[in-house]
Amino acid sequence: MTSQVTVRMARELKKASIRNEAPIWARLSEYALKPSIARRDINIGRIAQLTKDGDVVAFPGKVLGTGTIGHGITLFSFGISGRAAKKVEDAGGRLLTHSQIIEDRPTGKGVVLLG
Repeated sequence: MTSQVTVRMARELKKASIRNEAPIWARLSEYALKPSIARRDINIGRIAQLTKDGDVVAFPGKVLGTGTIGHGITLFSFGISGRAAKKVEDAGGRLLTHSQIIEDRPTGKGVVLLG
């Protein structure tokens, strides 16, 4: 069963997609409503390999703390471990909620969707 918080997030992402003509938010909305067994996990070390300094990244799953990241990124994910969050912030990055990333990048331009 999907939590009410997840349903609300998916609804807001879908509305932002329609309002801003941004298909990335619709795609994230679809991922949010998938069963938890279908959701993905990624280690912070893998994100470090796939990104560069200053990237804005959206990951439709949970970010785990294995590995290191040596550059600052802006990250939105459905879930993040405490260790991964600390590593992102220690590297000069920041974490965003779904509403913050929509506000920062309404059209989704420049957002890297991993997964």
